[in-house]
Amino acid sequence: MSKVPEKIKKEIAVLTKKPEDQIDFSDIPETTKDNWEGATRGRFYKPIKKQLTIRLDADVIEWLRSRGKGYQTRINKILRKEMIHDLQTHQ
Repeated sequence: MSKVPEKIKKEIAVLTKKPEDQIDFSDIPETTKDNWEGATRGRFYKPIKKQLTIRLDADVIEWLRSRGKGYQTRINKILRKEMIHDLQTHQ
């Protein structure tokens, strides 16, 4: 399910088929390396969440909860870190 209106999809499709030298970029200033200083990738990216029931050892849950609010977010961060490490090492 896409939230992009059909009109915009059609405009993008037309632009995609055009060579870059035929696209008018005059209203878009060219960026420099300085423009990207301090930028962070994925700052506004919010992955889709899925509800799931899992069974964890009681001591693991206790440890996660002892760190304060947001234990489910912490679980997600731990799993994401491991996933990224695995993806990088097994390419």
